[in-house]
Amino acid sequence: MGTIRGVVVTPDAPARLAIGTVEMPVPAASAALVRVAAISLNRGEVNRAQNAPAGTPIGWDLAGTIEQAAADGSGPPVGTRVVGFLPSGAWAEVVAVPTHALAPLPHEVTFAQAATLPVAGLTALFGLEKAGGLLGRRVLVTGASGGVGDFAMQLAREAGAHVVALVRSDERAGRASEIGASVVAIGEDASAAAEYGPYDLVIDGVGGPVLASALPLLDKDGLAVAYGRTVGQNITFDLGQFFGKGGLRLYGFILFHEVVRQPAGAGLARLAALIDAGRLHPHISVEKHWTEIGTVAQQLLDRAYPGKAVLHVD
Repeated sequence: MGTIRGVVVTPDAPARLAIGTVEMPVPAASAALVRVAAISLNRGEVNRAQNAPAGTPIGWDLAGTIEQAAADGSGPPVGTRVVGFLPSGAWAEVVAVPTHALAPLPHEVTFAQAATLPVAGLTALFGLEKAGGLLGRRVLVTGASGGVGDFAMQLAREAGAHVVALVRSDERAGRASEIGASVVAIGEDASAAAEYGPYDLVIDGVGGPVLASALPLLDKDGLAVAYGRTVGQNITFDLGQFFGKGGLRLYGFILFHEVVRQPAGAGLARLAALIDAGRLHPHISVEKHWTEIGTVAQQLLDRAYPGKAVLHVD
């Protein structure tokens, strides 16, 4: 089938990522070929690239156009603009995507907006839904200036929650207020948000001392959803205080497990519809050509920008 261009692990490149060559995909009967127009970066796949063998294809988020429809008749027809999720290798010119992991795009949703949705948007959506209905409930979003945190604030507000955002610095507080956080707390751990609790739900992608200090802020029957660990994977907390309050839960969230339970495509369709309706606004703070993958990935590792970075593919 020949080769195409794709992002692969390249040890001597910035962040060990550069454009190389990958095999042209051969789709299964239930998968469509998508010509990729835009991709979005996540900390997870960039971190994986730091230890993966040279030549490993990388990437989870993509948006583009159906070039070859699925042979079994499932999924969108040729020419449909779509957003999709893959467990690896999404950052290439052409990818094969199972139709259950694809969603058609409303006309007004751009490829750049759509590319932000698969990992960050689905993590926020599915993570919030672990708590059930949010109307009138208190939600603490840590790491609120990140991609998942930004979506979580908007979706929690959309569901009727009282949203408290935790950010590290003053310069990252403005966006949180603009998109619906009732309160913005500023600090290196969750103690800065203590006075606004207790919380029915904590959405945490930071880990370390932030998660450890957030657990005591849960109300009885409260839930903490931990989806990441940008500052540390080990935490210490008072177990007696945790179970003594009554019904507290800590949920380990990984998207690859969640999409086995519910198709990625269905969630992506819901998120795209919210963008189309003007009720969800992706925060794209970096927009470049995909030849700059290494530089932008290194900036992500350095936590140099809030929100999402989108790269356009030829």
